[in-house]
Amino acid sequence: MQAIQVHKFGAPEVMQLEEVPDLVPAENQLLIEVKAVGVNPVDTYIRAGVYPLKPELPYTPGKDAAGIVTAVGSAVVHRKVGDRIYVCGCPTGSYAQQLLCDEDQAFTLPDNITFTSGAALGVPYSTASFALNFRAHALPGETLLIHGASGSVGIAAIQIAKANGLRVIGTAGTQAGLDLIKSQGVIAALNHKSDNYLDALNDLTCNQGVDVILEMLANVNLDKDLKLLAKFGRIVVIGNRGRIEIDPRDTMGKNASIHGMSLFNADTKVMHQIHASIKPGLIDGRYKPIIHSELPLAEAAKAHDLVMQEGVYGKVVLIP
Repeated sequence: MQAIQVHKFGAPEVMQLEEVPDLVPAENQLLIEVKAVGVNPVDTYIRAGVYPLKPELPYTPGKDAAGIVTAVGSAVVHRKVGDRIYVCGCPTGSYAQQLLCDEDQAFTLPDNITFTSGAALGVPYSTASFALNFRAHALPGETLLIHGASGSVGIAAIQIAKANGLRVIGTAGTQAGLDLIKSQGVIAALNHKSDNYLDALNDLTCNQGVDVILEMLANVNLDKDLKLLAKFGRIVVIGNRGRIEIDPRDTMGKNASIHGMSLFNADTKVMHQIHASIKPGLIDGRYKPIIHSELPLAEAAKAHDLVMQEGVYGKVVLIP
């Protein structure tokens, strides 16, 4: 089979399409014929060698994919050959024509969802659900601010929050990004490149502040975020690219809290709860990933460039 291989950490060009041996499932594993691969920003950090957890070289990148089960190990009980599935996490990497995953890393792909959309579900929708429901414990009727709402995690968070009865405000940095989040039904879309753009929150919250903030760039926004919260407000830090100074007193008077999160800390039980909650929204159309582009697997380097560019909205997907 063909797979992307990384023999040294570095620029996108270190990824090369190579012939590698076909895979054979262990007793608790599924062998998947990959139809589409989701490209995530974390893939680029790992490839560049700047992510704290580094895989052993050489490796095949990727955690997300969608495809068809072609073989199952002897201990597999709940999956069979021919099942349509999407994957969130796999030990062999997803940038390939085949992958192996544990049975509990595979989730049913409803018939109305394409493989391309299925490949866009794993990390973005898991991250959004974990942040909202397991870290912030967001409640119906609360007001949510998503700082950086036009990315794939932000769009997933809008859809999940609206389905759960929250009032959603989103920010983006371009007109295209603002138009995208407006199309998802936010009550307001704010341009975070405009001066004093946060002043609009006073009217939007009747001067009470927001209850929950999902923060994609904490090193820029966290100090300001603390001043935007309502009493008992919560911030979930999803993304960060550096250090920032804050005043802890901003948490004290409001009994506010800052929650870090990493999807890799979600155990098997939580992941099954997350994807059980996602499935009905996929079936009835409430949850629909936005796709930016589909590229051949051989163009993985181009996909990594795209996924990190400002103004690229929606998921970049590789097709083996």
